[in-house]
Amino acid sequence: MNPVRVPRIGKARNPGGEIAGAPFGQARIMLDTTPVLIGAGQFTYRGATAQAPTPLELVTIASREAATDAGLAPLSLRGLDGLAVVGFTIDAPGALARIPVPRLANPPASLAKVLGAAPRWAPYTHMGGNSPQQLINTICERIAAGQSEFVLAAGAEFLGSLRRRLAQNLPFDGYGDDHAYPPARIGDARSGVTPHEAAHGLGLPVNIYPMFENALRARDGRSSESHQQRLGDLFAPFTRVAAENPFAWFPTARTPEDLVTVGPDNRMISYPYPKYLNAIMQVDQSAALLIASVGKAKELGVPEDRWVYLHGCADAADLWFPLERQNYHSSPAMRLTGQRALDMAEIGLADVDYFDLYSCFPSAVEIGAEALGLALDDPRGLTVTGGLPYFGGPGNNYAMHSVATMMQKLRAKPGSFGLATANGWFLTKQSTGVYSTAPPKKTFARENPDVIQRRIDALEHPAIVECPEGPAVIETYTVVHTREGYRMGIVIGRDQEGRRFVANTPADEITLAAMEATEQIGRRGHVRLAEDGEHNVFLPD
Repeated sequence: MNPVRVPRIGKARNPGGEIAGAPFGQARIMLDTTPVLIGAGQFTYRGATAQAPTPLELVTIASREAATDAGLAPLSLRGLDGLAVVGFTIDAPGALARIPVPRLANPPASLAKVLGAAPRWAPYTHMGGNSPQQLINTICERIAAGQSEFVLAAGAEFLGSLRRRLAQNLPFDGYGDDHAYPPARIGDARSGVTPHEAAHGLGLPVNIYPMFENALRARDGRSSESHQQRLGDLFAPFTRVAAENPFAWFPTARTPEDLVTVGPDNRMISYPYPKYLNAIMQVDQSAALLIASVGKAKELGVPEDRWVYLHGCADAADLWFPLERQNYHSSPAMRLTGQRALDMAEIGLADVDYFDLYSCFPSAVEIGAEALGLALDDPRGLTVTGGLPYFGGPGNNYAMHSVATMMQKLRAKPGSFGLATANGWFLTKQSTGVYSTAPPKKTFARENPDVIQRRIDALEHPAIVECPEGPAVIETYTVVHTREGYRMGIVIGRDQEGRRFVANTPADEITLAAMEATEQIGRRGHVRLAEDGEHNVFLPD
């Protein structure tokens, strides 16, 4: 491999850094195998349902936009030796998998065929919002190891037009294909919850993230009213960013009061989150990134002012199932992946110019910011896109948009740094990336994710009891609503031996209204197996 000599640019943020054995203050050696992001494409469709792009058309549009962004002709994509697609939400197990529409049997192979490419490596990710960042980390590792030179990562969500097609009884031409072999899969295929947890309502993000939120409020001793104001203050700046983003699904600035005031257009989903504080997956959006080796980028003639490097990265998961967690107001995986990514980049939090914290719900942002040591009102802001409730929540692919947007920010301010986080399942799977146009200080070397994972897996956590009986206390909770009103209460609690359980409450309006009117965490009661023999029920004292 032929090294490329790169002169020192700007002031060293860590004067002791080295690359390929050369002191940072001198000219540095950058290997041809150094990975670099060279192109980013995004697309949002808001037109008539009958003309909405198919899933394959969505990823194709974003892929060609990424080539254009790199200064390349779309035909250059024929030379890809790697092509990965982020898993479509309709391919997730569960209710969405039962939607009666045709599906691509092998999305990477279908996209490669349209682009005229014949990649040696063409995986399809398992489900999880961490997938795009984890995919970027994996691609960069492959390039640094000489296993790939020119790779495309793409993804899309199309639940918006899909649901409208179903409602209007429109055809789904082009949604499926006839590939005879399935794709290789990467990522963690495990379900986010156990069957026992799912039976009590913990398998839906709109149910469980509010339980993290209520735990945060109780830990900090806030009243319901003051905490709701805090949530409005947190997400109102996100709406202002979305209002300036041409790709945002809801480009509308809202006040804090707009976000937290319950009304006909902002009904309560699960306490304490009304609709405007929830990620929206009913969108039609796609994004793609082109990643190459430095040697390949030079061979393709990509201008260096388009280059963005991954300086630091990390991946890990918290204790997998919700009932296993140490508590419901922190994330060791967020903390440790953030630390590792910054350490790998050899910078500190103060050196970061732009952030995009995964923002499916406020609790994800609050816990993520706390894990990094970042204030919620940091003047640098917490999002570059506008966040999942306002930019849009394109299934598993949101983080692809956040990195694509981050690249534009970093190119406009050469030498600046950006940090992006990505979260999968229920504050479960975490991936972090640190980016800059500044050349890296050392050769790319991704740490084996097992190093952090072993630390997390060794953490102590409560014992779990599936069939509790007797006195108990609430650890956290939520009240789930439908369009018509109250639906059910969900409680995570501890029995008299300190073991953790999940249960539902009686579904009468008096009980559920009382759970929203007064603080329930720490409230005592009794838990037992319900008459159906399958669910636990918690009866407040």
